[in-house]
Amino acid sequence: MEKEIQVKYDGVKIFKFILYAAIGIFMFFVPITINGTNTIPVDHIVNFIKTIPNYGPIYSGIIVTIGGLLPFINKSWKKDTSTIIFSLLKLLGIVFIFMAIFNVGPAFLMNEDVIPFIYNKIVITVTTVVPIGSIFLAFLVNFGLMEFIGVLMEPIMTPVWKTPGRSAIDAVASFVGSYSIALLITDRVYQEGKYTGKEAAIIATGFSTVSATFMIVVAKTLGLMDMWLLYFWLTLIITFVVTAITARIYPLSKKPDTYYMDQKGTSEEVTSGNRFKRAYIEGMKAFDSAPTVVESVIDNLKSGIKLALSIGPLLMSIGVLGIVVAEYTPVFDIVGYIFYPFTLITRVPEPLLAAKANALSIAEMFLPALLVTEAPLKTRFLIAVVSVSEILFFSASIPCVMATQIPLTMKDYIIIWIERVVLSILITAPILHLIF
Repeated sequence: MEKEIQVKYDGVKIFKFILYAAIGIFMFFVPITINGTNTIPVDHIVNFIKTIPNYGPIYSGIIVTIGGLLPFINKSWKKDTSTIIFSLLKLLGIVFIFMAIFNVGPAFLMNEDVIPFIYNKIVITVTTVVPIGSIFLAFLVNFGLMEFIGVLMEPIMTPVWKTPGRSAIDAVASFVGSYSIALLITDRVYQEGKYTGKEAAIIATGFSTVSATFMIVVAKTLGLMDMWLLYFWLTLIITFVVTAITARIYPLSKKPDTYYMDQKGTSEEVTSGNRFKRAYIEGMKAFDSAPTVVESVIDNLKSGIKLALSIGPLLMSIGVLGIVVAEYTPVFDIVGYIFYPFTLITRVPEPLLAAKANALSIAEMFLPALLVTEAPLKTRFLIAVVSVSEILFFSASIPCVMATQIPLTMKDYIIIWIERVVLSILITAPILHLIF
């Protein structure tokens, strides 16, 4: 160990290591203001691309169509029952995307809160973010930064959340960037044998929530922008506290601690002595074994495009179906009664309304906010927190996870969602009573 610590690296390597890390951190984690909009550079690039004339319909049409047909072209659609179902849903996504592009279809589907909402707010954005984000993702995951951070964060991440120190970057990426970026990181690192299946599942369902940017939309909708910092930090804390609990209970606690495709895997070493020195050594070792920048970017871009092709049609079909069920059937009213005892015992104002709103979060995280815009402050604040801390919803995050290799089933998604909603209510409501 001491001999390894003494290894010296030349100044050029050190400079490149710092430069690549700085590029990755800047692109994903440093909000800047351009034309009055304050967000991270990757998001600025995505927003600029979306302004290109006819970009939305052409790009989304190509991505969703190719992605929807691909399982039938490569004959993977009949692999198993779930694959058949989701392959058919991808075909339905093609139908919906053409309805969105040409503005043709039944009135209830063409309502601005159904197909246009999923198309404009989710599909175009997410399918653009993933490939663009993947270009710069190489600077975060390929050149030693994750290994460096992993050693520094290991004392916190492992005992609290049962995940390696390197997963800290996933947690930050989700809140500053987006769940799609965080999941891209998680899936990539899992397939490289640096996360076990259990660790990847905890990270995907515990850290990969919506970004701070989307939290602003929720806060604006519910009239909470005058207390934005309280909302942001309380939501972040609640989300991670809930994750610490769900990591220790079924189904996540029962996930196998094995690596992807039975790889040997690369587990983090328990560090003793000078932690920063060990972090430096591990980071530089990873840097030395990394491919070139061009090779890394091309490889990551390919992965990003593949993920976009898989996500796009599912986002379109499941998102629309989820909102239709929520808007036009009593299903979520019934599901809401699962949470009613918890909103009742925690003395949330209008407990039945709050319970029903929380039930909507499984379809789309923004829907609960629309239901409680006129509710008392405590109820609005609770819904704003829970809609983020619950993490899993069918319009976007669940299809994104499904498109990865992370070992989670539909049963897992439902159980974890219920757990996260219940725990979020039980933890958040008492805090709100103390604050307000």
